[in-house]
Amino acid sequence: METGGGRSFWLETTDTPPVRPRAEGRVPADIAVIGAGFAGLSSAYHIKRLAGGARVVVLEGETVGHGASGRNGGFSMTLFGASLAVTYLLHGLARTREAYEYMVDAVEYVDRLVRDLGLQCDYERSGFLRAATTAGYLKRIRHEMELATRIGLPGVEWWDRDTTQQAVHSPLFLGGWWEPRSALLHPAKFVRELQRIAEQSGVTVYEQSPVLEITRTPRGFELRTPGATIAAEKVVFATNAWSHQLAPIARRQIPAWTYIIATEPLAPDVWQSLGWSRRMGIEDARNLLHYFRPSPDGRILMGGGPIILGYGRQMAYDHTPRAFRHLEEFLGRVFPQLRGVGIEYRWGGPFSVTLDLVPAIGYAAGRNAVYMLGCIGHGVSLMPSNGRIAADLILERTSPLTELWFVNRRLPGWPVEPVRRLISSAVRGVLSVEDAWHERRGLG
Repeated sequence: METGGGRSFWLETTDTPPVRPRAEGRVPADIAVIGAGFAGLSSAYHIKRLAGGARVVVLEGETVGHGASGRNGGFSMTLFGASLAVTYLLHGLARTREAYEYMVDAVEYVDRLVRDLGLQCDYERSGFLRAATTAGYLKRIRHEMELATRIGLPGVEWWDRDTTQQAVHSPLFLGGWWEPRSALLHPAKFVRELQRIAEQSGVTVYEQSPVLEITRTPRGFELRTPGATIAAEKVVFATNAWSHQLAPIARRQIPAWTYIIATEPLAPDVWQSLGWSRRMGIEDARNLLHYFRPSPDGRILMGGGPIILGYGRQMAYDHTPRAFRHLEEFLGRVFPQLRGVGIEYRWGGPFSVTLDLVPAIGYAAGRNAVYMLGCIGHGVSLMPSNGRIAADLILERTSPLTELWFVNRRLPGWPVEPVRRLISSAVRGVLSVEDAWHERRGLG
């Protein structure tokens, strides 16, 4: 058990299978997938379904689920990019409608995967609540509800304060957006189940095999790891927040860090005081949002708040005590019933941010390489669904999914350091100031 900045609660509560061997010697492959998270394993699985004879290998630098797939909140939801309003502002109504139709399908796709293939991942289709904690946030959510109506997003309801308080007892919740189609799952178990179905389809997974160098060859690519050279005709980059470390896609995203805490298991009378019988996932409406969910074993997990930005190639930001202090203090404000409850897990991890704040997927170097990145912290339904698109692209198949506007678009690149850090820090500063303005008179 971790008490600060260690492995996630999810990874600690997942039966770990035997470590897969690292790649050794010369390994031939038709398609190499870099990254064994939701995106990489889903891509490999769908490639094998479409091209059963292809030799598909997955290269993971650590262990399966080491990245965001084993550290996130486990919300399968329809959010695309930063928010509905931001996507509309930057990309217009038609593209926002298309993106959200895709995300509704992505949530349904995860549901079908879990149910049709019997994936054991503590899956609960318990819904999602975006709750307002100030009058300004109420206006923000109502604006997004109006946008949802304009784009025809089905199944979204407005909850007033009384309805919200009946569903979950927090003195700060004033009303909000209710979406019953969303789900919760155990992300580390989910990624291990994706590994299982990929391997059963014939995919080979190598762990402890970070890709150190990529070289173009007349027949494709050579990927060098500490123990092997993988000769592959095609490559799928499923590296998300680590993508800035790989030359072909280095400037297409930056990593940012978010943090989560998990309480000790709560007593039945504490759960009764919370009134959280629907067990839905909850977010507030801040720019630097907070999110809350029950765990399968009776804890509450809370994440979000402060975001830490990386610099250059550095990735050592998982342990940030001030972020954990913020979460613990804010948890007691949202749920006074939890003041004094023990915190047993604290962890952090990176997520991927594109410059235009929406996900990106497309060809990286001709038609022999495909990349996926930019989950913006909402990848549980997005990335497994994107695996279908990556499979079509790498096999050079045209489908309705490959014609979506965010596929193969011209993606603006982040500038080099230190300009990159200055721009991202300025954006974070503006978002923080706006949150402070909304909360200047207090919460609730």
